[in-house]
Amino acid sequence: MNVRELYERISDRIPEDLSEEWDNDGIMCCPDDLAAVNRILVTLDVTEEIVDYAIDNGFDVILSHHPLVFKPLSAIDPENHISRKLVKLIRAGISVLSFHTRADKVRGGVNDCLARLLGLDDIEPFGDDCLGRIGHLECETSMEEFATRVKSALGIDKLIVADAYNPVYTIALVGGDGKGYVKEALDMGADTYLSGRIGYNVMEEAAEMGINLIEAGHYATEFPVTKFFSNLVTKIDPRITVEIVGSYMLRTI
Repeated sequence: MNVRELYERISDRIPEDLSEEWDNDGIMCCPDDLAAVNRILVTLDVTEEIVDYAIDNGFDVILSHHPLVFKPLSAIDPENHISRKLVKLIRAGISVLSFHTRADKVRGGVNDCLARLLGLDDIEPFGDDCLGRIGHLECETSMEEFATRVKSALGIDKLIVADAYNPVYTIALVGGDGKGYVKEALDMGADTYLSGRIGYNVMEEAAEMGINLIEAGHYATEFPVTKFFSNLVTKIDPRITVEIVGSYMLRTI
């Protein structure tokens, strides 16, 4: 299988028309679209650390969630960090494929992965763009118990919680930056809304709005999609070696 065939097969499962108009995903870098694909590195972000790891370990393709190139580049200059990564990748013959908002929306993608990881049942899309997910727990629980579940599922030790003193049962969520979906979660009847980033000005109004709010971190709420990407590649071509690698995280110390 070559790079172009791989991209087309993944796009059959994660269609381009699901991407938001403002987004830039798809083929980020492709020195040779007919190059054979034997080794794929799956990651959330294409950091320079990830690029160097891919070069050192002989990968043919990096498959990421966040786009390597988001804003237009006016020049390829190694003084610019995006350009520097592109130069390294092209010299090494490594392609980068990124699947961003289309992977947020697609069935089985970012938000379905997160919902299943948290143990939600009857998961359905919500929001004007059907990007969010809403579902319910097997039984009603307290905010403290649900927060413990979230930390365990995501492998984190801290959350930011704004408690409206609702029992937790119907949960809406958006991985990553989901501050714009709180009202839609309320309209869908959620008692609790979880996202990677919500923001202080929204969180402080949780009790007044009548919805529990949980901020669990952009990285932590989206990284589970890497397993979805890995499984998808293996189904497309089980001969391809796939490795998942985490990139650096902003952290509290």
